[in-house]
Amino acid sequence: MLACLGLFAQDTPLAFKGAHLIPIAGDEIPDGLLVVHQGKIIYVGPDKKREIPRGATVVDAKGKVIMPGLVDTHSHLGGVSGGDQSAPINPDARVMDSINVRAAGFQKAQAGGLTTINLMPGSGHLMSGQTLYVKLREGNVLEDLMIYEKDGSVAGGMKMANGTNSRRAAPFPGTRAKSASLVREQFVKAQAYKKKLEAAKDDPEKAPARDLKMEALVDLLDRKKVIHHHTHRHDDIITVLRIAKEFNLDVVLHHVSEGWKVADEIAAAGVSCSMIMLDSPGGKLEAKDLNPATGAILEKAGVLTAFHTDDGITDSRLFFRMAAISVRYGMSRKGALEGLTIAGAKMMRLEDRVGSLEKGKDADFILLSGDPLSVYSMVEQTWLEGVKVFDLSDPKDLLYATGGYGASHDQTWTHLHDIAEGEGQ
Repeated sequence: MLACLGLFAQDTPLAFKGAHLIPIAGDEIPDGLLVVHQGKIIYVGPDKKREIPRGATVVDAKGKVIMPGLVDTHSHLGGVSGGDQSAPINPDARVMDSINVRAAGFQKAQAGGLTTINLMPGSGHLMSGQTLYVKLREGNVLEDLMIYEKDGSVAGGMKMANGTNSRRAAPFPGTRAKSASLVREQFVKAQAYKKKLEAAKDDPEKAPARDLKMEALVDLLDRKKVIHHHTHRHDDIITVLRIAKEFNLDVVLHHVSEGWKVADEIAAAGVSCSMIMLDSPGGKLEAKDLNPATGAILEKAGVLTAFHTDDGITDSRLFFRMAAISVRYGMSRKGALEGLTIAGAKMMRLEDRVGSLEKGKDADFILLSGDPLSVYSMVEQTWLEGVKVFDLSDPKDLLYATGGYGASHDQTWTHLHDIAEGEGQ
């Protein structure tokens, strides 16, 4: 039954019976029932026959584990790029204009249980551009994957960075102090631009000439967008907090290799952290003090903490490993599982849609062969808005999960057409 459910199964209610449910919102349910319809969760709780709608397709999921689809706050799938080498600050650059939606990495991420990701340009600039929040739906064009806000605008944030990456020859800054100075300078200009807009109100004759860079920065000043900030060293972290306080910015700290050194300061600032946890640290000097206990230390300090892949720095198919390592070093099981799901959703302001199994939320979930923190467990299926997008029993999907010839080839039209027709599901 699990192998035969079709792509358009959301047209008929689906009831998964007997699985061990990890809803994230609330306690785990050993013998649970998950019912989804029209892309939404309509019931999650103990297995009760009366909760199964008439005409529903019932799936025996006994012995399996079901939990929300994983949320990755920091990914570079699709060959993303942002600002060029002409300037260190590029708020007008949109990552959505540089994504290969047919890249095989998206299917590999599905194989790892990821359903929602933040696509970001690199960290070689102080501000490299606007990020994009996407669902890993099967799609022919990027618009098929995009997440939209209630007002119809595209959901996403802004990528910033400090530390070693952005320190290069002019026009890039050569020092940490100059890096901070350039950022402050641009936000001061944006404040002046905002005042001119407010003074003009609805009179276009009085408004300043349209400036795409300033428009993007004003969104940050108005806290309409979240800043996703690459930072490693403890002093760089404090610099981010200092600038965020000065301009009242909504910031998420990313990587935080030395976040454990300033956990109390991060907590006091009310800022959240998305961390990368490597079992073999290395690559750059400023990350040499990466501590596998960072998750536990941040959790104890009261910091909202999530994990991210930074794919291809780490593989999306191995996302669970970060949570498992963090638990081994003292983070709670609850905190680690939240770090893979709802914590990241909150950082992307998507917690009302994804990140937990709750009635009314999107039917994004994964079916596992065992406990999510066990190295022996496999993602067997990934469902997105009631649609199965990955099935380990399908040879095509197995290739993405395990690798081999063709696993890194871009999707072809034949592949997408097969999906649209529901073949191989």
